Amino acid sequence: MSVVASSPTEVASLIHDDMTIGIGGWGSRRKPMALVRQIVRSGARRLRIVSFGGPDVGILCATGQAAEIVHGFVSLDSIPIDPHFASARQSGAVRNVEYDEGMLVAGLRAASRRLPFEVTRSGAGSDAVTRNPDIRTVTSPYADAEVLVAMPAAPLDLALLHLDRADASGTAVCLGPDLYFDDLLAGAAARTVVSVEAVVDTADLVVDAGPTASVLDRTLTTLVVVSPGGSGFTAHPPHTARDEHLQRAYAESAASPAAWADFRARFIDVDDDAYRASVAAFHTRPSS
Repeated sequence: MSVVASSPTEVASLIHDDMTIGIGGWGSRRKPMALVRQIVRSGARRLRIVSFGGPDVGILCATGQAAEIVHGFVSLDSIPIDPHFASARQSGAVRNVEYDEGMLVAGLRAASRRLPFEVTRSGAGSDAVTRNPDIRTVTSPYADAEVLVAMPAAPLDLALLHLDRADASGTAVCLGPDLYFDDLLAGAAARTVVSVEAVVDTADLVVDAGPTASVLDRTLTTLVVVSPGGSGFTAHPPHTARDEHLQRAYAESAASPAAWADFRARFIDVDDDAYRASVAAFHTRPSS
């Protein structure tokens, strides 16, 4: 049975108020930006976003849809701080839950294994633990009696990922050098949507794949969306480098409500074809 969506708009129908949504990628790398646009299209509110954050987080803060951000960091990589997220955090518009990166990995791994928590040393003694009343510690029952962090599971209602290829049954492949933790996000989620550059025959999934290619099992995939260039201006090795000029325009859109409204109208509130047309126009505009 095929799990390939007939249209990207099918994704918006899966998104509703008060969901916990995990978003794959890492910083401003291989973010499922076409799927983030579908979150915006859905109009869903009071969302809890779990992410190793980049512009996905900033956009959902700017649209007012995110109520809580659970993260190991939020960065645009070449721009250290996402200004939309920074503004929402500083104003109190979103609840900020900041973990050590290893703690968030442990929480996702616990959820993917259907365990209530995972024991880890990550974050021990740091403010991520000592100033977070939701985090508990446990003492090893063995002779060492080490005090460890009991990181609670981080279950997701929905995970959104962008990979390279998939077949009709939902097996997906990352051809780049790092899957990041997309597999844990998928495992922790009740449903997972994967956008891909192309849908291919199963026999062609790993054709010409390098030794670092990773496979996401079809049992973790609910829906596949064909979305060439679906990572937007974020980096997607081995296909594209980060579009630094468009990312700079995104960051500068935080300067004023009018600047954000203009960027949103051109690059967010549009379908895939219109997005690509807007990007092409952006790069062919006369130099100022």
